[in-house]
Amino acid sequence: MFKNVIITSGPTIEPIDPVRFISNRSSGKMGRALAEVGKKKGIENIYFISGPVCEYPQDVLLIKIETAIELQNEVLKHFDKADVIIMAAAVSDYRSEKYYTDKMKKSNEVIDFRLVKNPDILKELGEKKKEGQIIVGFAVETEDVLDNAVKKFKEKNLDLLVLNELSDKNPVFGSDYNQVFLINKRGIKNVKKSLKRDIAEIIWKEIEDIKNNNV
Repeated sequence: MFKNVIITSGPTIEPIDPVRFISNRSSGKMGRALAEVGKKKGIENIYFISGPVCEYPQDVLLIKIETAIELQNEVLKHFDKADVIIMAAAVSDYRSEKYYTDKMKKSNEVIDFRLVKNPDILKELGEKKKEGQIIVGFAVETEDVLDNAVKKFKEKNLDLLVLNELSDKNPVFGSDYNQVFLINKRGIKNVKKSLKRDIAEIIWKEIEDIKNNNV
């Protein structure tokens, strides 16, 4: 059904100096599960664009990146030929305005440095989306979770949004388990706590339904 698929995964890291960087807690486990299920379904080409993680899936076209800008460049390079784009990577919202070529010394009690916003890759893809392409986004929310997620789904012109509800009972990052909401034009589906591999199967089923029903 699908020949070319892009899956982004893991965190991005935004360097401050040769030692320090800004990042997040993404383990890349969800992205890896999505790629493994995709290969099991017989997808010919999976462009797996990933930030630094401990394990990568096998038999994919692996593209390693670090920064949000690198991720953006690689996604856009393969975007036109992709049937499905699954943006599971946790992209850092901000980066340091300046890169310090030497290690910043621990000289003051407080260090001030400016952050600038990274590009909104998901929004850019939604604006570039061609007829027949399916774009899947991911979100993590801690308050007003459904309202914020539905707003993102509409604003980014997505076909499916996977909402991770981060809480003490559902830590999401680094865990083999997760509980999510799936949001598309038909409504909202609650997926109870399950292995990420099982959630990947459910997400792919949703993608196939979108393709078959043109939802």
